[in-house]
Order: sequence, then structure tokens, then C-alpha cells
Amino acid sequence: MINLSIIVPVYNTSQYLKKCLNSILVQAKEQIEIIVIDDGSNDNSEEIIQKYKNENPNLIKYYKKENTGIADTRNFGISKAIGKYILFVDSDDYIKENLIEELEKYIDKDMDIVKFKLEKVNEKGEILEKIDGPAFDQVDGQKAFNILAFSDVLIDSPCIYLFKKELFKKNNFKFKTDTEHEDFGLIPLIILKAKKVVSINLYGYCYLQTTNSITRNEDYSRTIKKTKDVFKHYDTMLEFIQKENLTSETEKNVKTYYTNAIILKLKDLKKQDLDIYISEIKKRKMIKNIQIHNFKQAIKKIILFLNIKWYLKLK
Repeated sequence: MINLSIIVPVYNTSQYLKKCLNSILVQAKEQIEIIVIDDGSNDNSEEIIQKYKNENPNLIKYYKKENTGIADTRNFGISKAIGKYILFVDSDDYIKENLIEELEKYIDKDMDIVKFKLEKVNEKGEILEKIDGPAFDQVDGQKAFNILAFSDVLIDSPCIYLFKKELFKKNNFKFKTDTEHEDFGLIPLIILKAKKVVSINLYGYCYLQTTNSITRNEDYSRTIKKTKDVFKHYDTMLEFIQKENLTSETEKNVKTYYTNAIILKLKDLKKQDLDIYISEIKKRKMIKNIQIHNFKQAIKKIILFLNIKWYLKLK
């Protein structure tokens, strides 16, 4: 029986791929499958994958398809997975040597979601930053979201969670294709649907930072698309929470989380585009989602209501 399906989307990452696969294989067991999907690479990634597949035929399943992007590739991997649980590993990153062993403890406890932590590393493997977050024992999805939304700086990366596959299948969850920030749009919703969530104090994922990282060398047209797409994800969230039996506290926190994230993304826009997106915020009446917990936040909310441009300068 396969307990764990590890999904590795690949696109032109040949120089990092061996380290990624080695980090998984060194701790792989019979109950694990590694699903490697080549998303139309035009470097020598396929050659590397084939070599690893030939050497590990019982562990690695290999698929090649035309380039459709990370969201569709992850969805494809989920559709092929036969494990009870799913772990996502991007092909230019790698995992720590004890991650799978630690996660197996929670697989045995039948958790829906296990959250762990990541380290940002350079190409030498040196730690640049540890992304911290709260650790907590088993709670339901709403409680988990309420803890994470205001005390964790990173909750929307799928690579820092172990997911029970049933969450995707039962709720027809898919990463939204043809959009940016598809993780931001989906991961919070998955957390909310979970019944048993635990967050562990383990740095299990290594997130590679390179000099030619996509996030550092994107053109402005992609920034515009990202900003448009976060509003799509916000609207999807509103439709979702209307159908869910959320507490009033959780509903407010979800709206606040999405609103804060969207406002912060506006700071990347040029002056001539900012007004367009401010109008989108006003149209959705998102300013009322900003919760007030102290006097300083009250002042910020007043300024935000008067002028978002002023508010952004305070962030």
C-alpha cells in the first residue's frame, strides 16, 4: 500500500534536479511513490529523470507533457497519485533528510494536514533565512487558520504541508490554472476544510534562492497579471465561505487575511496603474475587512478609508 505520493513538477531545472531527487530518494521506502512530471522542459531535465527512473523503477513514476504551468502540473500529479497523502516538492528545491520519517508519525495518526517550516538557502546550501511560524497540536481547520493567519508569515505555499489526498478529491480542490498566486487562492481554503491539523516545529523544506530567480527577474506585465489574479482569488474565496459553516470570527479572519495580502501586493504597481486597482478594492468594500486590535491599527484603518496610497506608505 502506498502511503505517500511525492509530486515533483519539473520545468527547465536540470542543474538542480539531481539534488532534489536525491533528497527524496535517500529516505524513500516501499510505501512511497515519487511522481515526476516534466512540464515541457527544453533543457536536459528529461535525460536526468529517465536515468533516475531506470535506477529506481519501483519508486519513480515519470510523466511528460506539454508546458501548461505549475498549477496544471500539480493538478496532473494529484490525478495520478495513489498514496493516501500528498507532498509537493518543487524541482529546484529539496527536502531535509529527516522530513519523511517525521511526517510518517502523523500519517499513522491519520492527520488531515501537517504543516512544517522552511529555510531559504543559497546554491551552496547555506541558510539565508529561517521562516518561522507557530507550532501547535491537533486542532480543526478553522482553528488552524485562525492561528496561522496572524502569527505565520508564510501559509500559502503547498510545499510546507503534508495533505491527505482525500481533501483534494472530496472537495474537488484544484490549483487554478492560468492565474498567478494560485497557492494563495487555494491553500487557505484547503486548511479550512480540514478536520485534523497539526503544525510541527521542524524545518523540513529547503527553498532555493538563486540570482536568476523568477521572482527577482519578472517583467512588469507579470506584476500586472499577478495583481489582477489576486482579485479573482478573493472573489473565489467569497463564494467558498458563503457555502461553509464558518464561525463569524473565522469568516472575518479569512477576509482580513486575503485583504491584507492584496493591499500589500499593490505596492509593486506603478503610479499610473495604482488607481485602477484601488477602485477594485473599493468596489468590493474590502476596507471594512481590516480588523482593529489596537489604537495604531485604528489610525491605519481611518487613513486606509481616506486614501489607500497613504495607507501603503505606513505598511
